[in-house]
Amino acid sequence: MKRILLFSILLVALVSCSSKFGLILKSKDYEYKYKMAERFYADKKYNFAQILYEDLSPYIKGSARYEDLYYKLAYCYYNQKDYVNAENLFKSFTETFPASSRSEECEYMRAYSFYRQSPKVELDQTNTNKAMSLLQAFINTHPTSPKVKEANTLMDECREKLEEKEYKSAELYYNLGYYKAAAIAFGSISENFPDSKNADQYKLLVIKSYFKYAELSFEEKQKERYEKVLSECADFIERFNTSKYLDEVVKYKSQSTNFIKTQQNEQTKKTL
Repeated sequence: MKRILLFSILLVALVSCSSKFGLILKSKDYEYKYKMAERFYADKKYNFAQILYEDLSPYIKGSARYEDLYYKLAYCYYNQKDYVNAENLFKSFTETFPASSRSEECEYMRAYSFYRQSPKVELDQTNTNKAMSLLQAFINTHPTSPKVKEANTLMDECREKLEEKEYKSAELYYNLGYYKAAAIAFGSISENFPDSKNADQYKLLVIKSYFKYAELSFEEKQKERYEKVLSECADFIERFNTSKYLDEVVKYKSQSTNFIKTQQNEQTKKTL
């Protein structure tokens, strides 16, 4: 009963509020309408503020208040989590008011809006790449900005997400038994993220994938494929000679060397 009463009260309040807003929106007194838009914005009722700002925009355009309205309209969308429209408005702000003291902020917020659109690792990462591109542009253009530190942190987060996505794709190839594709994919991660804390692990997975590929190959192809394993092992030992995976790499090197020697010995016996 109490829940029904509470719901009824809320419904009446909502209808009343909507009715009052309708009257404001229909008003021809633009000063009053602007005053109410500012009040809604201050009260964080961004949906109402957004509607009024957009309604007022043609009348205020060209006046001293237009810049402030445009700025707040962008934040209305942003605070409603409509990052697509927010990004577009932050971009338009910097183009419309390039000399504004808020232009730098809006430039950053455009990049940040793309960051907020960055999806789960499993999904398409177009917005993540756009965020990184815009964040880097911001850093390059405003190297002394107090936002640079935060921009670098966001860049690192985006980079880690892209790295994880590539890893999951390579791991899927490996788990499905597509070992050559897995080796190439793990190699791409090593090249794309050379400073990763997991760089030695990716290189080990390249070796494991090529080893599996050689192991399952036809006999006439095995020698050249085990030689590829040896080449990757040599590269690992040169680059990661203090890695915790070094012993495992040495094991793959030894096994590959022994196989090549065994195959060569068998071929020698056949020729004798």
